[in-house]
Amino acid sequence: MTDIETRAGPPVEVRAADDGTVVVEGYAAVFNHPTNMGDVFNEIIAPGAFRSALARRDDVEFLINHGGLPIARSTAGNLTLTEDSHGLHMRAVLDSTDPDVQRIIPKMRSKMLDQMSFAFRALDQEWDTPVDGMDTRTIKDVMLFDVSVVNRGAYPQTEIALRSREEAKTAAQREAEQRDAKKARDLYALRKAEQEQKFRKI
Repeated sequence: MTDIETRAGPPVEVRAADDGTVVVEGYAAVFNHPTNMGDVFNEIIAPGAFRSALARRDDVEFLINHGGLPIARSTAGNLTLTEDSHGLHMRAVLDSTDPDVQRIIPKMRSKMLDQMSFAFRALDQEWDTPVDGMDTRTIKDVMLFDVSVVNRGAYPQTEIALRSREEAKTAAQREAEQRDAKKARDLYALRKAEQEQKFRKI
C-alpha cells in the first residue's frame, strides 16, 4: 500500500525566455494555509516542511498530472526548488522543442492547465484533536517525489492521512498507558518506602 500523497497548490506563471526556452514559475505549496480535506480534517503545511528534502536533494521531477515522462528534473538542473517564508517555490526551464512541452504550453497559457500540485510522503506530522470541530493535521517534514502542473487539484488521499492519524492516536495511547504504568510504579514504590519507614520506627 502506497503512502505517497498529492496536494494542490496555487496557479503558476508561464512565460517565454529570451533564449527560446519556456519558464514555469510559482509556488507548489503554501505554508500556514488551512485546507479543508473533504470535511474530514483540516491540514496545514508548516514552515520548514521542505527543508530536509531540499538539504537531501531529493530527486524531484516536474510532471504533467503526476504521470508520464518528466519535462524537467531537479537532478538535471532545469528544475529549481527553494523554500521561503511563503512556501515551496518552483522554477522550471523547459525545452520549447520538446513535444511534451509543446503539447502543454498552449493549455497552460489558456489556463486549462494552471495549477501546481506536489507528491510527497509525510515524515513528521502532528494531529491536534479539538474538543469541538475537525482534527487538524500539521505536516512538518516530507520526502518530495514530484511537482506537477495539473488541470484540477488532485483530490487528497485522505485515507493515507487518516491512517497516520490512527497510528498517531495509537502511539499517544501507548504513551498514556506507559505514563499511567510509571505513575502506578512510583506510587507503589512510595507506599512501600513509607511502610518500611514505619516498620523501622516500631
